[in-house]
Amino acid sequence: MSTYRDFTLAHRGAARGTVLRTIGTRERRSHLTAPRVPTVGIDIGGTKVMAGVVDADGIILEKIRAETPDKSKSAKVVEDTIVELVLDLSDRHDVHAVGIGAAGWVDADRSRVLFAPHLAWRDEPLRDALQSRLAVPVMVDNDANTAAWAEWRFGAGRGEDHLVMITLGTGIGGAILEGGQVKRGRYGVAGEFGHMQVVPGGHRCPCGNRGCWEQYSSGNALVREARELAAADSPVAYNIIARVGGNVSEITGPLITELAREGDAMCVELLQDIGQWLGVGIANLAAALDPSCFVIGGGVSAADDLLIGPARDAFRRHLTGRGYRPEARIAKAQLGPEAGMVGAADLARLVARRFRRATRRRVERYEKYEKYERYARLGRRDPGAADSKAAGATAADPKAVGPMGADPMAVEPNDGDTP
Repeated sequence: MSTYRDFTLAHRGAARGTVLRTIGTRERRSHLTAPRVPTVGIDIGGTKVMAGVVDADGIILEKIRAETPDKSKSAKVVEDTIVELVLDLSDRHDVHAVGIGAAGWVDADRSRVLFAPHLAWRDEPLRDALQSRLAVPVMVDNDANTAAWAEWRFGAGRGEDHLVMITLGTGIGGAILEGGQVKRGRYGVAGEFGHMQVVPGGHRCPCGNRGCWEQYSSGNALVREARELAAADSPVAYNIIARVGGNVSEITGPLITELAREGDAMCVELLQDIGQWLGVGIANLAAALDPSCFVIGGGVSAADDLLIGPARDAFRRHLTGRGYRPEARIAKAQLGPEAGMVGAADLARLVARRFRRATRRRVERYEKYEKYERYARLGRRDPGAADSKAAGATAADPKAVGPMGADPMAVEPNDGDTP
């Protein structure tokens, strides 16, 4: 698969742990000097697992997908699917690292999925489980964080130092970037904007609370409202009832968007309602975070100005200090459904760079220590003589570089990365 495959598990563990603890504070400058090598990004959702090889410019070289195994199955079944996709891609590409964007809460070390609502992951050690099987560095993050990173690097958020991303899908996800660094919070779960309470005592949310924002501005909210009108046989729903042949369960978000574009009054109004709630939530986030840009992504954002237009209007009406402060820009995401995958691959590229650096430095320290050990054993005062003898031994036996053998990552080209 790559030169990493020959690396022993014991040799990898300590370096990767150090890498993932330090990478977060250095993301902004890291991406500028990261090695220009291909990496794999994985986007795991409730219905599909999408994998792609992405180059250093955010261009997808190849993309494949599989259905997400039923959530009643064990976590290992999902891991098996991920491994199969990565190995398939590695047959045709030199894969240097793998990034995972998971629809769930990921801990601050980016190693465990604490909870995934659509998968059987509960405190799942996903990073270590995949690293032990793939033999390449693995990075795990929340899918909204990876999507926001992709939009900041390659999409609608380029050039913004204070960016908030909101993903509208089944629910609402989110992410915060400040100074080119993803803000994950003390415990790794920052950005769960969908569970802000906007209507006390409102609709029950699967999270257990009532009145969460995503119950009023999300794909689920859009479909729920349309189905309730259709089930009540409302006159305004006749068009959509006819479109689904009276089968209310077949009403979906994409169908509502399609009918709204055709001018269906009910569907236009439903999207306006969702957009207005979106604007209210954005105004609240602006009061708390004061970003320069909000990027709106996720499947519901495909409605374009049918949704984002009403959101901008509601944002201006509810913004604290309106008329006396700069207004944040509200933009639709540019990378579409591939954003999470592209961002995961790009973040994984940073892990690959730091892992190679840490490995080279460890080997260098080991060799320096061995050099002085040889001085002591030979009883020589002349380091040059000892080095000459050591060089001869190494030339005669290339494996004589230490107990770990020849380290492929220590000798591979540095791909433009500075040690």
